[in-house]
Amino acid sequence: MSNYTKSTNFAVKDGLSAGTAAKRVRGTEIDDEYNAIAIAVATKANTNNTALTGTPTAPTASAGTNSTQIATTAYATTAISSAITAAAVNAHAYPVGSIYTAVVATNPATLLGVGVWEAFGAGRVMLGAGGGYTAGNTGGATTDSHALTIAQMPSHNHGVPAHNNGGPVQLNNYYGNAYSAVTNYNDLTTSTGSGAVHTHDIMQPYIVVYIWKRTS
Repeated sequence: MSNYTKSTNFAVKDGLSAGTAAKRVRGTEIDDEYNAIAIAVATKANTNNTALTGTPTAPTASAGTNSTQIATTAYATTAISSAITAAAVNAHAYPVGSIYTAVVATNPATLLGVGVWEAFGAGRVMLGAGGGYTAGNTGGATTDSHALTIAQMPSHNHGVPAHNNGGPVQLNNYYGNAYSAVTNYNDLTTSTGSGAVHTHDIMQPYIVVYIWKRTS
Protein backbone atom coordinates (compact mmCIF):
# COMPACT_ATOMS: atom_id res chain seq x y z
CA MET A 1 0.00 0.00 0.00
CA SER A 2 1.40 3.39 -0.99
CA ASN A 3 0.31 6.99 -0.60
CA TYR A 4 0.09 9.43 -3.51
CA THR A 5 2.75 12.13 -3.52
CA LYS A 6 2.53 14.90 -6.10
CA SER A 7 5.65 15.18 -8.24
CA THR A 8 4.94 18.50 -10.02
CA ASN A 9 4.12 21.73 -8.19
CA PHE A 10 1.65 23.30 -10.58
CA ALA A 11 1.05 26.30 -8.29
CA VAL A 12 4.70 27.27 -8.62
CA LYS A 13 4.42 27.06 -12.40
CA ASP A 14 1.46 29.44 -12.31
CA GLY A 15 3.59 31.98 -10.48
CA LEU A 16 6.34 32.05 -13.12
CA SER A 17 6.58 34.82 -15.66
CA ALA A 18 4.94 34.36 -19.02
CA GLY A 19 7.30 32.92 -21.58
CA THR A 20 9.37 31.12 -18.97
CA ALA A 21 10.10 27.60 -20.16
CA ALA A 22 9.43 26.06 -16.73
CA LYS A 23 5.96 27.60 -16.73
CA ARG A 24 4.85 25.17 -19.40
CA VAL A 25 3.04 22.02 -18.28
CA ARG A 26 4.43 19.02 -20.13
CA GLY A 27 2.50 15.95 -21.01
CA THR A 28 5.02 13.72 -19.21
CA GLU A 29 4.39 15.64 -15.99
CA ILE A 30 0.68 15.05 -16.26
CA ASP A 31 1.29 11.41 -17.15
CA ASP A 32 3.58 10.94 -14.14
CA GLU A 33 0.96 12.37 -11.81
CA TYR A 34 -1.82 10.14 -13.17
CA ASN A 35 0.41 7.06 -12.93
CA ALA A 36 1.27 7.87 -9.30
CA ILE A 37 -2.43 8.34 -8.50
CA ALA A 38 -3.34 5.04 -10.19
CA ILE A 39 -0.72 3.12 -8.19
CA ALA A 40 -1.86 4.64 -4.90
CA VAL A 41 -5.51 3.86 -5.61
CA ALA A 42 -4.73 0.30 -6.70
CA THR A 43 -2.81 -0.45 -3.51
CA LYS A 44 -5.37 0.98 -1.10
CA ALA A 45 -7.89 -1.28 0.69
CA ASN A 46 -11.49 -1.15 -0.47
CA THR A 47 -14.14 -0.03 1.99
CA ASN A 48 -16.22 -3.13 1.15
CA ASN A 49 -15.07 -6.80 1.11
CA THR A 50 -11.50 -5.83 1.84
CA ALA A 51 -8.81 -8.55 1.61
CA LEU A 52 -5.86 -7.20 3.59
CA THR A 53 -2.32 -8.44 3.03
CA GLY A 54 0.93 -8.00 4.90
CA THR A 55 0.63 -7.06 8.57
CA PRO A 56 -2.25 -4.61 8.97
CA THR A 57 -2.54 -2.80 12.29
CA ALA A 58 -5.34 -1.05 14.15
CA PRO A 59 -5.82 0.74 17.47
CA THR A 60 -6.29 -1.64 20.41
CA ALA A 61 -9.63 -1.17 22.14
CA SER A 62 -9.81 -0.85 25.90
CA ALA A 63 -10.72 -3.91 27.96
CA GLY A 64 -14.43 -4.69 27.97
CA THR A 65 -15.20 -2.83 24.74
CA ASN A 66 -18.36 -4.18 23.14
CA SER A 67 -18.85 -2.55 19.74
CA THR A 68 -18.19 -3.04 16.02
CA GLN A 69 -14.64 -1.79 16.49
CA ILE A 70 -11.95 -4.11 15.10
CA ALA A 71 -10.39 -6.30 17.80
CA THR A 72 -6.62 -6.53 17.53
CA THR A 73 -4.63 -9.57 18.58
CA ALA A 74 -3.53 -7.64 21.65
CA TYR A 75 -7.16 -7.06 22.67
CA ALA A 76 -8.14 -10.68 22.01
CA THR A 77 -5.20 -12.05 23.98
CA THR A 78 -6.05 -9.92 27.00
CA ALA A 79 -9.75 -10.81 26.84
CA ILE A 80 -9.09 -14.54 26.50
CA SER A 81 -6.52 -14.57 29.28
CA SER A 82 -8.95 -12.91 31.68
CA ALA A 83 -11.83 -15.22 30.72
CA ILE A 84 -10.07 -18.58 30.56
CA THR A 85 -8.92 -19.19 34.10
CA ALA A 86 -8.55 -22.59 35.74
CA ALA A 87 -11.61 -21.91 37.90
CA ALA A 88 -13.70 -20.92 34.86
CA VAL A 89 -12.74 -24.09 33.02
CA ASN A 90 -13.43 -26.24 36.08
CA ALA A 91 -16.83 -24.58 36.55
CA HIS A 92 -17.83 -25.80 33.09
CA ALA A 93 -16.24 -29.21 33.56
CA TYR A 94 -17.95 -29.76 36.94
CA PRO A 95 -21.39 -28.06 36.92
CA VAL A 96 -23.76 -28.28 39.89
CA GLY A 97 -24.74 -31.92 40.43
CA SER A 98 -21.40 -33.31 39.22
CA ILE A 99 -19.62 -36.15 41.00
CA TYR A 100 -15.90 -35.95 41.76
CA THR A 101 -13.81 -38.90 42.92
CA ALA A 102 -10.29 -38.95 44.30
CA VAL A 103 -7.98 -40.94 46.55
CA VAL A 104 -7.18 -37.85 48.64
CA ALA A 105 -9.57 -36.35 51.19
CA THR A 106 -9.11 -32.72 50.08
CA ASN A 107 -12.40 -30.94 49.35
CA PRO A 108 -12.74 -30.34 45.57
CA ALA A 109 -13.49 -26.66 46.23
CA THR A 110 -9.85 -26.33 47.23
CA LEU A 111 -8.54 -28.44 44.36
CA LEU A 112 -10.73 -26.97 41.61
CA GLY A 113 -11.25 -23.46 42.94
CA VAL A 114 -14.99 -23.49 42.32
CA GLY A 115 -18.26 -24.64 43.87
CA VAL A 116 -19.55 -26.00 47.16
CA TRP A 117 -19.07 -29.74 47.59
CA GLU A 118 -20.33 -32.33 50.06
CA ALA A 119 -19.21 -35.88 50.80
CA PHE A 120 -21.42 -38.28 48.88
CA GLY A 121 -22.33 -41.96 48.75
CA ALA A 122 -20.46 -43.16 51.83
CA GLY A 123 -20.27 -46.97 51.85
CA ARG A 124 -21.96 -47.32 48.45
CA VAL A 125 -20.90 -47.98 44.88
CA MET A 126 -22.38 -46.07 41.92
CA LEU A 127 -24.92 -47.62 39.52
CA GLY A 128 -25.88 -46.16 36.14
CA ALA A 129 -29.38 -44.67 35.96
CA GLY A 130 -31.91 -46.52 33.79
CA GLY A 131 -33.09 -50.11 33.55
CA GLY A 132 -35.53 -49.52 36.37
CA TYR A 133 -33.11 -47.51 38.52
CA THR A 134 -33.66 -43.78 39.11
CA ALA A 135 -30.81 -41.36 39.80
CA GLY A 136 -30.52 -40.58 43.51
CA ASN A 137 -32.28 -43.71 44.73
CA THR A 138 -30.49 -46.17 47.01
CA GLY A 139 -30.76 -49.90 47.58
CA GLY A 140 -28.86 -53.12 48.04
CA ALA A 141 -27.05 -54.48 51.09
CA THR A 142 -23.59 -55.64 52.07
CA THR A 143 -24.89 -59.02 53.29
CA ASP A 144 -27.78 -61.34 52.46
CA SER A 145 -29.79 -63.25 55.12
CA HIS A 146 -31.79 -66.27 54.00
CA ALA A 147 -32.92 -69.64 55.38
CA LEU A 148 -32.03 -72.19 52.71
CA THR A 149 -34.72 -74.60 51.56
CA ILE A 150 -34.04 -78.23 50.55
CA ALA A 151 -34.27 -77.28 46.87
CA GLN A 152 -31.62 -74.60 47.36
CA MET A 153 -29.10 -76.89 49.03
CA PRO A 154 -26.28 -78.39 46.98
CA SER A 155 -26.59 -82.09 46.14
CA HIS A 156 -24.90 -84.12 48.92
CA ASN A 157 -24.81 -87.47 50.78
CA HIS A 158 -25.06 -88.46 54.44
CA GLY A 159 -23.33 -91.51 55.94
CA VAL A 160 -25.45 -94.09 57.83
CA PRO A 161 -23.77 -95.44 61.02
CA ALA A 162 -23.35 -99.25 61.09
CA HIS A 163 -21.41 -101.87 63.07
CA ASN A 164 -20.22 -105.43 62.77
CA ASN A 165 -20.22 -107.84 65.77
CA GLY A 166 -18.42 -110.60 63.90
CA GLY A 167 -21.43 -111.34 61.75
CA PRO A 168 -23.36 -109.52 59.10
CA VAL A 169 -23.11 -105.74 59.01
CA GLN A 170 -25.89 -104.19 61.07
CA LEU A 171 -27.23 -100.68 61.31
CA ASN A 172 -26.72 -98.92 64.60
CA ASN A 173 -29.67 -99.29 66.96
CA TYR A 174 -31.06 -102.07 64.76
CA TYR A 175 -30.12 -105.76 64.75
CA GLY A 176 -31.48 -106.53 61.33
CA ASN A 177 -29.31 -107.99 58.59
CA ALA A 178 -28.14 -105.22 56.32
CA TYR A 179 -28.00 -107.67 53.45
CA SER A 180 -31.41 -109.23 54.10
CA ALA A 181 -33.62 -109.42 51.08
CA VAL A 182 -36.66 -109.96 53.28
CA THR A 183 -36.47 -107.23 55.89
CA ASN A 184 -35.65 -103.69 54.68
CA TYR A 185 -34.80 -100.78 56.93
CA ASN A 186 -35.18 -97.04 56.21
CA ASP A 187 -33.00 -95.46 58.83
CA LEU A 188 -32.38 -91.74 59.24
CA THR A 189 -29.11 -90.07 60.10
CA THR A 190 -28.76 -87.97 63.20
CA SER A 191 -30.40 -84.57 62.68
CA THR A 192 -28.03 -81.60 62.42
CA GLY A 193 -28.59 -77.91 61.95
CA SER A 194 -31.33 -75.66 63.26
CA GLY A 195 -32.77 -74.04 60.15
CA ALA A 196 -31.43 -70.67 61.27
CA VAL A 197 -31.06 -67.83 58.77
CA HIS A 198 -27.74 -67.96 56.94
CA THR A 199 -25.91 -64.67 56.43
CA HIS A 200 -23.23 -64.37 53.75
CA ASP A 201 -21.23 -61.57 52.14
CA ILE A 202 -22.45 -60.43 48.68
CA MET A 203 -20.07 -57.50 48.04
CA GLN A 204 -18.22 -57.39 44.73
CA PRO A 205 -14.47 -56.64 44.69
CA TYR A 206 -14.01 -52.94 45.49
CA ILE A 207 -11.53 -50.12 45.99
CA VAL A 208 -12.30 -47.25 48.36
CA VAL A 209 -12.20 -43.66 47.07
CA TYR A 210 -13.50 -40.29 48.25
CA ILE A 211 -16.72 -39.26 46.46
CA TRP A 212 -17.97 -35.67 46.40
CA LYS A 213 -21.06 -34.01 44.91
CA ARG A 214 -21.19 -30.36 43.88
CA THR A 215 -24.26 -28.73 45.45
CA SER A 216 -23.82 -25.10 44.31
